[in-house]
Amino acid sequence: MAGNGCWILDLDLKGYFDSMDHRLLLEAIKKRVNGGGLLRLIEKRLKAGVVDQGKVEHDDTGTPQGSVVSPMLSNIFLHHVVDGWFEREMKPRLAGRSSIVRFADDIRITCAKEEDARMVLAKLKERLAEYKLTINEQKTKLVCFLKPTAGQETCENSTVDFLGFTQYWGKTRAGGWTIKRRTMGTRLRRAKKRIWQWSKEHFHAELSVQHKVLSAKLRGHCNYYGVRCNFEQLQSIFDFTVKTWLRWLKRRSSKHGLNWERYKKLLETYPLPTPRITVSWV
Repeated sequence: MAGNGCWILDLDLKGYFDSMDHRLLLEAIKKRVNGGGLLRLIEKRLKAGVVDQGKVEHDDTGTPQGSVVSPMLSNIFLHHVVDGWFEREMKPRLAGRSSIVRFADDIRITCAKEEDARMVLAKLKERLAEYKLTINEQKTKLVCFLKPTAGQETCENSTVDFLGFTQYWGKTRAGGWTIKRRTMGTRLRRAKKRIWQWSKEHFHAELSVQHKVLSAKLRGHCNYYGVRCNFEQLQSIFDFTVKTWLRWLKRRSSKHGLNWERYKKLLETYPLPTPRITVSWV
């Protein structure tokens, strides 16, 4: 994103993994792959079909669900349809800085001007139609992500969600504006729900086993979401884990309840990893 912000196209494709045309997909792969044996193997994999209620069904669209090759084929196809097209055809026609970021079918295109963003959206719809793909109109939006004006104390600009993070304009310690990131609310609630469910299902397991798994969950969460300006969200998941573990450990026995003082001593023996920032700059 540019230093003063931009207009962001938040794009979502409708049923992408189920609507890829096999013929068009193979044509895109042939532009980069010359090996006939590999091409035949990919074609066989696409035509393998699926078993539904004892019947084998074949389709001319979509990639095999759950297949390890599905993400690779879908990325190759969208790289040909969207990424290369944007860099080659659209970017030279846009004023100011522009960029595209894509993860599978989750696409973000940034433009310096609103009219450029709207033009890209219109042209992209035409491009996708050529390859039998469509945009999900309900989930696609154009976001004004411009830097707040001087002297403004609060930011009313829209936020942008991408790959589990909500990006927004926030104040720095010096009083200026910068782009900050925090864990998306839905992702934070989902992480807490999983910790609660696991603790509920395994509260009779050995303490060492519970400690090992909960510690791994916290470390994994911090390794991904531990970006600058997101410490408050990391602390939230840590505090929730501490309280949840106590909640279910107290259910292990009705005769000898675990109070807070005894629980603090247990945490000294089995300490949970405290939240930390693993990426200081994004």
